[in-house]
Amino acid sequence: VETIRRDLEKKIAKNKIKGIEILAGKSVHNKSSDFLKVLVGNNFKHIERRGKLLMFALDKVDKYAFLLVHLKMTGQLIYRNKKQLLAGGHSQTGMNIAVPNKFTRVIFTFSDGGQLFFNDLRRFGYLKLVSKEEKEKIVKNNFGIEPLTSDYTLETFEKLFKKRQTNIKALLLNQKLISGIGNIYADEICFCAKILPTRKVNSLSVLEIKKLFKYIEDVLRVAITNRGTTFNNYVDSDGHTGSHINFLNVYGRDGEKCKKCKSVILKKKHAGRGTHYCPKCQK
Repeated sequence: VETIRRDLEKKIAKNKIKGIEILAGKSVHNKSSDFLKVLVGNNFKHIERRGKLLMFALDKVDKYAFLLVHLKMTGQLIYRNKKQLLAGGHSQTGMNIAVPNKFTRVIFTFSDGGQLFFNDLRRFGYLKLVSKEEKEKIVKNNFGIEPLTSDYTLETFEKLFKKRQTNIKALLLNQKLISGIGNIYADEICFCAKILPTRKVNSLSVLEIKKLFKYIEDVLRVAITNRGTTFNNYVDSDGHTGSHINFLNVYGRDGEKCKKCKSVILKKKHAGRGTHYCPKCQK
């Protein structure tokens, strides 16, 4: 989602919205008339993110100040410029996702002729206009500290481990404590820190907590450089899959040999999710 945010901020920020076509009313969590009235003729100043929630800041603010977009499991935001649209909706690099398609739910048209397509196979994703106060309340109530931002410090991180009896994997996946870490990256972070994801948080030493703190940002930075990890529906704003799947150490590699020690990678259900680890490298 961070990859999508960075892409779209370059492509659509400060570009006037000329028109909007709502193809599936369920995808928009406002009255269609309000949605169109607020956004058509407006533009996005910048795009923020917290966890998997994208927050498009509006230039002209009245009752509403932000457009929230959550992709859930199968949502996509794909942008095509005017030249790509004239070529049939494909990107210039030949990506096989043509837009619009049968899963397109909302279409934004910009003054320069470009279009942004919100696609969603299972229709769990949504777009919602909110006030600044409502947006801040949602962030405060639903999201914890965010890696790669100023509120992610060793001090705030260490506080998460005090008086908690849960295991490390569950803590990393708890969005109200740390936002932005999904199942794939939780497994990868634990591997890099050489810590079993099943360990209780109160069993970690000060040094192990510092290792986790460091590798959370290291793993996420590399994943963003590789433009995300695609197993199923994720694509970037051009419709391209992420390449980080080629660099994973444990996730999705159960039954294969560890890249470091050659032991067999194991998988078990833990914290309600499939959990991958090396029994030799991780303690």
